[in-house]
Amino acid sequence: MQVTVRFELPRDAMSIPVLRRLCGRSLEVIGAEQDVIDDVELALTEACANVLQHVDRGSHFEVVVGFDEERAFLDVIDHGPGFDPDDLTSAGPDPYAEGGRGVQLMRELMDSVRFDSVTGSGTTVHLEKQLRWRPEAPIHRLAPQRGSAG
Repeated sequence: MQVTVRFELPRDAMSIPVLRRLCGRSLEVIGAEQDVIDDVELALTEACANVLQHVDRGSHFEVVVGFDEERAFLDVIDHGPGFDPDDLTSAGPDPYAEGGRGVQLMRELMDSVRFDSVTGSGTTVHLEKQLRWRPEAPIHRLAPQRGSAG
């Protein structure tokens, strides 16, 4: 089973908490553990905040949110000027800086973070997180059992 939803959102700060709630509540309903939900929500918030902070062009951005039995996956897509992902250092921000920790947070919270960017065409941030389930999680009844027919 795989569930995927695509959102086209205005480049407005109010879009972020709405999207975070939709994503988090979806994972909660199917039975993901709360600490995993918290990680996904925060990483998604950081990726969306980067669009609002660094992209001046376009009146909207897109977000694809999905999950299957094993992982949550998210794409945050902007239509800005793009950048060179190699310019992102793994050293982290200046410890005395007031900001600039979003990428580092995403990398700490998620299992996979990848930036696809084309100069003049925008950027897609790909985020993935291995899911863990509560024992009574509805996903156990919704997802086909491995090795079963049909």
